[in-house]
Order: sequence, then C-alpha cells, then structure tokens
Amino acid sequence: MTETTATQKIETPETRTDDDLLRIGRVMTRMRLMTGRRVIGRLAIQNVAPGLELTHLDVLDAVRRGELTGEVTVGVIAETLRIDPSRASRIVAEMVTKNVLRRKASQTDARRIVVVMTALGQRLVAELHAQKQSIVESVVADWSPEEIEIFSQLFEKYVDGFEQLFARNVTDPMERTD
Repeated sequence: MTETTATQKIETPETRTDDDLLRIGRVMTRMRLMTGRRVIGRLAIQNVAPGLELTHLDVLDAVRRGELTGEVTVGVIAETLRIDPSRASRIVAEMVTKNVLRRKASQTDARRIVVVMTALGQRLVAELHAQKQSIVESVVADWSPEEIEIFSQLFEKYVDGFEQLFARNVTDPMERTD
C-alpha cells in the first residue's frame, strides 16, 4: 500500500513485499528459460566432453546419485529420469560404447545387471562438476562472501519449499497405483 503526502511517497511493507514477490516471479521466469536451455550443461559439454549429449549428463548424474544408495539398474535410471525403460536402455548402450558406463553383474543378485561408471565416466563427472562450479563462481565473482552465504542459504530454503509444495500438492502420474 502506498500513501502520498504533500512532499513524499511513503511505501508500506506490504507494497515492498508485493514488489519483491513480483520480482521473484520475473527472475524465476528468466532462470527457467536458462535452465530449459540447459546453459550450464551445454557449456560444460562444450568445454569438457564434446562427444556427449545433455541426455548423457542426465544419465551420469542418475548413476552418481543412485550409487549413493545402492546398485543402479537401467530401471533405476529410467525411474530417476522419468523416461521409458527402453529409452534408458538405449542411452545406456550408447554410453557403454563410449566407455563412459559399463554393465556388470550385481553383487547382491548375480542374475541382475547393474550399471556403473567407468574411470572415464568418473573423470567426466568430476570435470563436469568442476566446470559447473567454475561457472557458478564466475557468476558470483563480484559478490561478497556474506552475499554468497546468504544467497546459498536462501536459495536452498526456496528450492526446499518448492520440493515440499510439490510433494504435498502434485500427483505424479508415474506414481499411480490404480
């Protein structure tokens, strides 16, 4: 709410909050466009692994994350990326031919085949992570350490809020039990 006096315009906290929320919405749109174009991933591929595609980065990330909790199968990759298992299988096959991933027998059930990163795959993940870190560092190069700390905490809190909102309110069609 804005009140006008004879000499000055006074903004109340509600107006500033509304303006700030509108700014967040506008910035989210800009970020979504950049994320949709996968700017960081494209730059990382261009600089580190020109033979890979964005989909390959997604699979590498799915394998990396999956390995933290256990063995990774093509089914786990498909579920993580929310793609058809046959598509996941084709992508994994491409990456096996590029020596980025390999298949091996499961340690817990020799009848199952799991997917693991090769040394090249691990090196690519490390290099891609370093490239991504370098890009983020470039973006915040002129920020103070305090600004970086505050932003990192608030950005994490913001994304956590998004995840919690969608966990409560969005029904994932892939999770249907009917």
